[in-house]
Amino acid sequence: MGGAMRRAIFLAGLLSAAMTTTASADALSMSSKSGRALFLDKLDVLDGRASSQYRGSDKLKPKIAKPVTRAGDMPVQRFTGKYRGEYLPVARASARKHGIPEDLFLRLVQQESGWNPNAVSHKGAIGLAQLMPGTAARLKVDPRRPRQNLDGGARYLRQQYDTFKSWRLALAAYNAGPGAVQKHGGVPPYRETMNYVKIILGD
Repeated sequence: MGGAMRRAIFLAGLLSAAMTTTASADALSMSSKSGRALFLDKLDVLDGRASSQYRGSDKLKPKIAKPVTRAGDMPVQRFTGKYRGEYLPVARASARKHGIPEDLFLRLVQQESGWNPNAVSHKGAIGLAQLMPGTAARLKVDPRRPRQNLDGGARYLRQQYDTFKSWRLALAAYNAGPGAVQKHGGVPPYRETMNYVKIILGD
């Protein structure tokens, strides 16, 4: 057999081996792809079953917190009163002007006068924010004029906060007077004052 013939047979053998290897690799690749596709199909089925099984489960639903706002050192329940009259935006503006949490001041006005601009207490407190005549005079506001009354009330509450550094104590001072808060070193043990603070903060 000549050298040329041997080389031809050798090359034919190499070509046959290469074709066999390529075919095996293609088959393996197709098998691998089929396996992955089958795995993904099964995974989709499992995901669908799990989604159906747990859909509507109360344990998986996020809990919704009660609506609250913060008054610096403590949470305050939001104002939920039914009043939606002309003095509501005025009270909000007065609260913002003097750096008071809006809900806190709205709840204060609700508790003080029930949004009655003509309210007068048995102690002589006047108007929406129930300012005493002497307090109104020091603040230089006319307590019988609703806008001035609300501005004066917000300013007075802010003064108490600046003194006691606590909205709880500021409310107590607004109700019982700053002297009572200083005397007792905290919220005075008066039933009216303790209930007043509790109601406004929403404790």
